[in-house]
Amino acid sequence: MPEPTCIDCDIHNEVPSLETLYPYLPDHWLAYCQESAFNGPDANDYPIGVPTSARDRSTPQPDLAEIQAQVLSPRQAGRSKKTDLCLDGPAIGILNCTYRVQSVRNEELAACLATAINRWQVEHWLEKEPRLRASVVVPSHNPALAAAEIDRWGGHAGFVQVILPVRAEAPYGNYRYDPIFEAAVRHDLVIGIHFGGAPGLPPTPAGWPSYYIEEYAGMAHIFQSQVISLIIEGAFERFPALRISLIEGGFTWLPSLMWRIDKEWKGLRHNTPWVKRRPSEYMRAHLRLTVQPLDAPPNPTHLAHILEQCGAEDLLIYASDYPHRHESLDTLWEVLSAEQMQKICTTNAKAFYRL
Repeated sequence: MPEPTCIDCDIHNEVPSLETLYPYLPDHWLAYCQESAFNGPDANDYPIGVPTSARDRSTPQPDLAEIQAQVLSPRQAGRSKKTDLCLDGPAIGILNCTYRVQSVRNEELAACLATAINRWQVEHWLEKEPRLRASVVVPSHNPALAAAEIDRWGGHAGFVQVILPVRAEAPYGNYRYDPIFEAAVRHDLVIGIHFGGAPGLPPTPAGWPSYYIEEYAGMAHIFQSQVISLIIEGAFERFPALRISLIEGGFTWLPSLMWRIDKEWKGLRHNTPWVKRRPSEYMRAHLRLTVQPLDAPPNPTHLAHILEQCGAEDLLIYASDYPHRHESLDTLWEVLSAEQMQKICTTNAKAFYRL
């Protein structure tokens, strides 16, 4: 098979219903689910009726056939006006299942649901489509159980990432999450921090919003909070091989965050002596960010400046975020050279995910 020329780092394979997981649940939990009013996690990151949840000719919960036809087909993924990056063969796609087991407060049930989802991913996706890779779903609100789930699947070649929701009970730099990071590093897996989540806490520092657009647009500041926490609380010093992918959180906020945190670190670093390098250096070494949503300024020249300011050609990775609807990436492609596009669409993800 020719070497893939485009790697899609965010494709959604959503669990259609709780009943889908029944064949993979232990008898005890199967009976519990059938006899109780439990219908699955209560997270609703992508309301079905919202225009951003599904694009034309797609469904909110695409099946394998739709993914194969709409995402993995040659000459589609990563295509641009300037150059076609999929001439030589099919793309590799990384599945990100956002079934938020973290919102299930019974942590043992959450762990069993995670195992069931991962078995479903293997049987219904990875074994049927060799171009796909997947992310391990874990009960991250119980890091010990999450680490056990990573150990269960870490040796499977189809899994390249552990997926965590950006909304969490505590910032991810907190020591409580170390078992997750330790297990991911042990199995050479990326940690993918993804849009959404339902930890039971407000998504803003000022309390609960009234409308979905507030939560949707405000998710970017939660990504920034997680980045600051991972750096300042020393996660990258405790785990020098830790790799973090920020998925579906935008990236145009990155330069201003780099400048601000570097500036403040210079004056306050005596409080955190374990942060041995400028925060922006940790970002460049340990983070990658997906291109969707683009959040581009109207003037392409301004977008080019943002890309240059943060060294984006080395930090960005291509993602369709299928089936969710975002603005076209044509503006991004227009301000990049063919070499830069190749890095973003292929080279960066290939190295980061060890593909």
